[in-house]
Amino acid sequence: MDISRASCCGCGRDMRITQVRCPQCDVSMEGEFEISPFARLPLEDQLFVAAFVRHHGSIKKMEGLFGISYPTVKNRLNAIVRRIDENFEAPSPNSRILEQLSWGQITVDEALDRME
Repeated sequence: MDISRASCCGCGRDMRITQVRCPQCDVSMEGEFEISPFARLPLEDQLFVAAFVRHHGSIKKMEGLFGISYPTVKNRLNAIVRRIDENFEAPSPNSRILEQLSWGQITVDEALDRME
């Protein structure tokens, strides 16, 4: 499965990644895998962000690379940020504590004491 596709090509709704596999050695893992906000972007937006980062955030370089004007670069970046924001969920302040608890690194009592 292509992890960069986070939405169904049939209905457009979010897909759940449940298996990943190494094509070289054929090792695979099953479970529920988190998808980054960037992976939820359409491929063309992912490429745009990669180019922006690659060129150290230079809008001037983006203008030349994509043959578009400064306002168009800004508008495209703003649209990408809006897409990321609508899919972004800030982690709970307690998520690290729950993770430590699930790994057996702390006890239930310690977790309860640390939770906000």
